[in-house]
Amino acid sequence: MGIDAGTNMKSVEVSDAAIRRVAAILAKEPGKSALRVAVEGGGCSGFSYTFDLVEGQNDDDVVIERDGGRVLIDEISLVYMGGSVIDFVDDLMGQSFQIRNPNAVASCGCGTSFAI
Repeated sequence: MGIDAGTNMKSVEVSDAAIRRVAAILAKEPGKSALRVAVEGGGCSGFSYTFDLVEGQNDDDVVIERDGGRVLIDEISLVYMGGSVIDFVDDLMGQSFQIRNPNAVASCGCGTSFAI
């Protein structure tokens, strides 16, 4: 199950599969302490998600941590991601982190770009 990532905003959940994958990645990356998920302007639909391994956290980060996995989301990105579920999918098409965002009214075929 997911963990509430906001007290005054809609929460973001991280699936068990995603948190396990983050933990596995961090275990192989010395010096990295978390996966940062952020929303940036750009992409074919207006906004895009970014995923980066980082060493530390910022003061405004929301931290979702359990079972050795740690995900950071800054407060500005959280505004666009409220109510979302971060998942990790491993299927015939490959492996990837995917975000199911109820705020997105359109998305691109690659799944990393969206419009609100």
